[in-house]
Amino acid sequence: MLTIYSSENGKLKTEQSVKEGCWINISPPFNLDNLKAISQELDIPLDFLTDSIDIDERSRYEREDGLKLIVYNIPVKNDGIAETEAAYITIPLGIVISQDFILTISSFKNPIIELFENNKIKNFDPSDFSNFVLQIFERSVIYFLNFLKQINKLRYSFEKELYYSSKNEELNNLMNIQKSLVYFVTNLRSNELLMMKMQRTDLLRISGDENKTDLLQDIIVDNSQALEMADIYTKVLNATMDAFASIISNNLNQVVKRLTSVTIVLMVPTLVASFYGMNVKNLPLENSQFAFISIIFISIGLSLLLIWFFIRKRWF
Repeated sequence: MLTIYSSENGKLKTEQSVKEGCWINISPPFNLDNLKAISQELDIPLDFLTDSIDIDERSRYEREDGLKLIVYNIPVKNDGIAETEAAYITIPLGIVISQDFILTISSFKNPIIELFENNKIKNFDPSDFSNFVLQIFERSVIYFLNFLKQINKLRYSFEKELYYSSKNEELNNLMNIQKSLVYFVTNLRSNELLMMKMQRTDLLRISGDENKTDLLQDIIVDNSQALEMADIYTKVLNATMDAFASIISNNLNQVVKRLTSVTIVLMVPTLVASFYGMNVKNLPLENSQFAFISIIFISIGLSLLLIWFFIRKRWF
């Protein structure tokens, strides 16, 4: 679906055709034929559009025939987007800048673009292309930081459950968090390299604007902070998973040890009863009228003795 926006009195309004300074947003659903038609209508290379919807596309930029393509990875919740159990993943957002318009394209529902569409961003003017790009970067870093905090809370809650667990379910939950952190670390580093290269080459032509230059620098610093947080959480999670894998194994060993002790205790009366179940003569207490009661008490006494021994050895 293609939507064209322009700004009027600080608010977005939709347009029926492309005009100078407008913002064009391409959102799902669409197919390859739709992209070919848009490519021909707007005179944009088709690979600019197709590369932007490849979920494995890395962050980068390129120039061609006066057009600039920026592919930037942003974080989202994994609501069936990718065939992975990771709770959070990253998806590419394509930004095409021409002399007359700026175009954004994403193959999935994009929460950052929705903020702009719903007029949730202050001082947003789609005709200021460089500032628009910087605001997308800024919002993306904020989402990264928020999701990292949520991931850390999830990790802590799963850790508490693992202390007394002998199952692998909680460990699997931590593995899913680890997958999210792998996505974040990889793409935060890729985004950082992209922004540093854009700063060095002045892709957005903002070297003469101190405010925008400072904003880009602040975004790079915040991105580095998010990357460091993701690295720290990854290291903590790896250490946690190693430790709790041993804890789960130890908990399972404790259960097996208790079950084995119970089996040994129950084996004593069974063994005594089996002796007296043999068809032989001259067994102790064979002719006593208290034979049955005596055997019961002997079995109980031996079992209690074993229980005392196990408790003393801390096997129970």
